[in-house]
Amino acid sequence: MGVDKIKAVMNPSITDSAVKAAIAQALTCQFAAIKSESATAAEKIEMLIEMAQGFHKQPKTAQDLRNAVGLYYRAYQMCGEEYALLKARALVGMAGTLQSIPDEGSQLLLQAKASYEEALPILQQLALPEELAEAQMNFGLVLQSLVGFNQARMTDSIKAYHEALQVFTWEDYPQEYAILYNNIAIAYLSMPMSSEREYLRQGLAVQSFEVALKHINLIDHPREYAMLQNNLGNALQYLVSSHPVDNNLRAIAAYDEALKVRNSRDTPLEYANTISNKANALFNLPDDLEKPEAGNPKNLLKAYTYYQEAWGIFTQNQQTAQAEAVAQAIQDVEVEMRVGMD
Repeated sequence: MGVDKIKAVMNPSITDSAVKAAIAQALTCQFAAIKSESATAAEKIEMLIEMAQGFHKQPKTAQDLRNAVGLYYRAYQMCGEEYALLKARALVGMAGTLQSIPDEGSQLLLQAKASYEEALPILQQLALPEELAEAQMNFGLVLQSLVGFNQARMTDSIKAYHEALQVFTWEDYPQEYAILYNNIAIAYLSMPMSSEREYLRQGLAVQSFEVALKHINLIDHPREYAMLQNNLGNALQYLVSSHPVDNNLRAIAAYDEALKVRNSRDTPLEYANTISNKANALFNLPDDLEKPEAGNPKNLLKAYTYYQEAWGIFTQNQQTAQAEAVAQAIQDVEVEMRVGMD
């Protein structure tokens, strides 16, 4: 019995030590099977990959992830040239695990990139389209992460995402479709361009969100819909334009769409992110669009209320960085409110 099966039938009252003992027993059985002469080489490789997936899917510590990498690598070594598809799967599993290990540098990401680059040609020949597309999607994410270290190009990341979109269509794979377009939009926003071309990348980002939202709707795909609307609002809010007020109004409308899904009870952190984003837009929006010179004391008060609520949620959930950012925004609003009263 594999680790995943043990977890699936586990009684919630079982102690942590009992769980560890059960997992250890399962691993012992699997190692015995791997060493057994009755198991074929392919079966042994598949067992190693299954064990690695058990560590990767629900890791308790970073060491669990490193254990998974070791098991994937052992499977990879056993494949040789005879088991090409299993070799590619071990490489993809290893790459995905390396992406998950907390690391401030680029070394693990570079190892993940190399693993994907070795696996993708094999998957193109032997794997189902969905398996290939998932690897392309995650490869794009690795490249996107490496751009910040000047060790990859954002255009290559976007290319990988578009290749995955050939399979992950909105009709058949709406969740993957939404995530891909979200990542493409964020990639455009992150691309370094000269100041005079700033509007171009921002426009491409907004367009990417809007393309996805033509097919991802509130009823059928609420979580993805809220994610896209929230991020569309962010892109609109900071869009270089001669019509900043119009963009802020569109941003607020997008945040309101996201808030049809996100709430403080079911999705507190996502909700806090969206209301703090909406507060940012309100901070810069005049109360009377026809008399902007009259200021915005009403919108500042709304922003202040949203910030206070978001700060409380972030603090309660120990999201220190977000709480500090919102605390600074609260101070900025208080300064503006005092200026308006003078």
